[in-house]
Amino acid sequence: MNLTTTEGLELVRRYGEPERWLAVLVTQRADGRPATSVVNAGVLPHPVSAEPTVAFVARGATAKLTNLRADPSATLVFRAGWEWVAVRGAAELAGPDDELPGLPDLRALLRDIYHAAGGHHSDLDEYDRAMAADRRTAVLLRPTSFTSNPPGTEHEETA
Repeated sequence: MNLTTTEGLELVRRYGEPERWLAVLVTQRADGRPATSVVNAGVLPHPVSAEPTVAFVARGATAKLTNLRADPSATLVFRAGWEWVAVRGAAELAGPDDELPGLPDLRALLRDIYHAAGGHHSDLDEYDRAMAADRRTAVLLRPTSFTSNPPGTEHEETA
């Protein structure tokens, strides 16, 4: 079932929170095969345009960043029970190796994504140091489409 941006983001919020904001990320490898990983992602305004984005933070030298630099299209799938929503779009990167024009403060963006994805840290200065040491990069997915299972297709266990 195709959804509007408003409907899609509402499902991301609804399915993300109870599942600790875990989502499956799908990117494209150089040979065309899909690559998957699990990330913590949340919804927040784009730091430059203020448009709604779905974002996560990635370690510096990872296959997901290599894949996104070569082909920025990505999909994130959130689920809660049998319900799910897939968010597709172009990813923008902001990090020590990826400049995002107009970004005022990478440190603040990494914190914002962490909080949007349900994270809480007792020492944000320590968090900042760890993000810098790991060369963490913000991945901002600008949603272009959402799909979900149709209403009424909930699965129930049968005896």
